[in-house]
Amino acid sequence: MAHLAQDEVDRIAEKHHLYLIGKNGGARAIIKFKNLSGLNLSNKDFSHADFTGSCFIGANLSNGNFSSATFFACDLRRSNLEQAKFIRADFRGAFVAGANLTGADLKSADLREGRIMEKSAEGYLKDRLSRDRSDDAAVARTVFAGARMTATNMASVRAMNADFSDADLSNVTIQGADLRDVNMEGANLSHSDLTGSDLRGANFKNSIMKNTNLQGIEKSGTNFENVVTENPAGLEFLKMEVPLVEQLNSHATWLVSKGKEGTRLDLSNYDMRDFEELKSYTLTAMKAIGANFLNQDFSDIQIQSAVFDESDFRDCNFKKSDVRGSSFKSARLSRCDFSGANLAPLMFNNPDGTKRILPVNMSGATLRYSVLRNAKLAGIRLKGADLSFADFTGADLRKADLTDAKTNGAIFAGADLEGALMDDGLEML
Repeated sequence: MAHLAQDEVDRIAEKHHLYLIGKNGGARAIIKFKNLSGLNLSNKDFSHADFTGSCFIGANLSNGNFSSATFFACDLRRSNLEQAKFIRADFRGAFVAGANLTGADLKSADLREGRIMEKSAEGYLKDRLSRDRSDDAAVARTVFAGARMTATNMASVRAMNADFSDADLSNVTIQGADLRDVNMEGANLSHSDLTGSDLRGANFKNSIMKNTNLQGIEKSGTNFENVVTENPAGLEFLKMEVPLVEQLNSHATWLVSKGKEGTRLDLSNYDMRDFEELKSYTLTAMKAIGANFLNQDFSDIQIQSAVFDESDFRDCNFKKSDVRGSSFKSARLSRCDFSGANLAPLMFNNPDGTKRILPVNMSGATLRYSVLRNAKLAGIRLKGADLSFADFTGADLRKADLTDAKTNGAIFAGADLEGALMDDGLEML
């Protein structure tokens, strides 16, 4: 696949503009089976262009107009499509995993299956995608898995059998859409409007549907197993015998007195989604096993040596937080942002003069599509964790334990992996 240079794309854009306004010298942009990865197509008008089979990995298409354009079987992984117009665009068979579509307009777009056929050496037609992609079971499925699609307009889209697993579809308009047999497992659909959409056979298992509008939907055969709604997803903190604020203050006293006074904070099994003031309190060494913290802001917070095993932190913001020595075993951390966070080990002095090291433990945790760019992760325990499509760019992973971890699609560009424990053949980008 030939890689186009930026100046080539710019010249094509100029001619396409002349074509759109009907001036001499214009020519419709037809860029089939080309590599445009990393290029800048932002703020350009490529409406009605044809990009069939092209590769846009990491490209910038933000604020552009791609209405009625063809992205048939294109690879748009990790591309920036923010605020772009894709009205009536053709995304059949496209691979858009991990892309940013925040505020994009996909009204009436076609997200159905797509196949590109070519003649084999034996002389019969075969599916080109089955040759180019390793997952034969989903060769033709349009994939938006892990994509950031907040506030996107998807009204009237045709998306039968598309994959939106782990995507952020919060505050999205999906009215009157054809979503038959789509995979929404683990997706965030909070405050989205699916009015009048056809959801027959769709999979919403483990998705987040807080205040989601489902009026007038077709739902025969739809899987809503373990869906998180606005209803309590655990014990209610407003019904605590001892008021929560009083417990938080008692925890601060317990810390200052080194356990001689006060009580350690234990929020195990509580639904804490609606307590937005949590980060303003001292939370070091707290305990919360099996709790729900969906979409909380923990940026710049100090939560060292805490226990959060099996808790749900999906969509939480941990930017520049300090969680050294904390335990997140089997926690759900998909779509979290740990950019610049400190997850290094804590060092303790024992009474006999020896030292004890307490690393961050995320063994068995799920961090699909999470961002850990430039994070301090030295010595972290990630044994058996699901790190699929996570971004570890520039992270410090020295002496980290990555054995048995799933890393398909994960990015380790510029990461320091000196002394890290890894399985042979570990997949890294």
